[in-house]
Amino acid sequence: MTSKQRTVERSFAELVEVMARLRGPQGCPWDREQDHRSLRPCLLEEAYEVLEAIDAEDPEALRQELGDVLLQVVFHAQLAAESGEFGIEDVVTGLRDKLVARHPHVFGGATAETAEEVLHQWDSLKREEQGVEGKAPLTDVPKALPALARAQVVRRRASRAGLGRSAVEARAAAEDAIRCLEQEGVDGAATERAVSELLLAVVDLACAKGVDAEQALRERVDRFVEGFGRGRGASSDDWR
Repeated sequence: MTSKQRTVERSFAELVEVMARLRGPQGCPWDREQDHRSLRPCLLEEAYEVLEAIDAEDPEALRQELGDVLLQVVFHAQLAAESGEFGIEDVVTGLRDKLVARHPHVFGGATAETAEEVLHQWDSLKREEQGVEGKAPLTDVPKALPALARAQVVRRRASRAGLGRSAVEARAAAEDAIRCLEQEGVDGAATERAVSELLLAVVDLACAKGVDAEQALRERVDRFVEGFGRGRGASSDDWR
């Protein structure tokens, strides 16, 4: 083991000890009151703050925010350890074993020459492990994801399974939805369906063009907010 590895191991062990003390009888009243459910908003908030640090290309902020996400991992593991379910060592070991099992082209005799082949292999292995081989590769996409992000994951997986729409097909679907929205006398339910079809078609267009729809929309909204802060934003022209 190298000196750096020993430092990492010692630092991680000390972090786990700090968390255990915070949860202990003489620890922090707030930390002692938490459970898995009460910490859900914290984990979500920290994840989004990591995204902001990445978008800002701020290494120092990213370092801090990754630490906050790691805190959430250690916190949840400590709660599980106290209830006798599992410990942080189980989390780490499970992750290590999964990485090795999902990369047989690195740790085994399989081959994968492109990133696309790696993704296909990863999905296949994951479905085998979860006992869903032969079922649609969409059953484990978290429903708690924001709608746009979930749609993007679903459509990308569908595309890898040969069920995706081409850019031409997605554009045609978008145009159909827009025509529906432009019709007079369309009821609320039909309007809602047309909007959902339009949004899904835009996600398909983004996937076909290799664009991260969630990221693209986030950046566009950020530009609008910045323009609004400079005294602009009162006109629809500011969205262009």
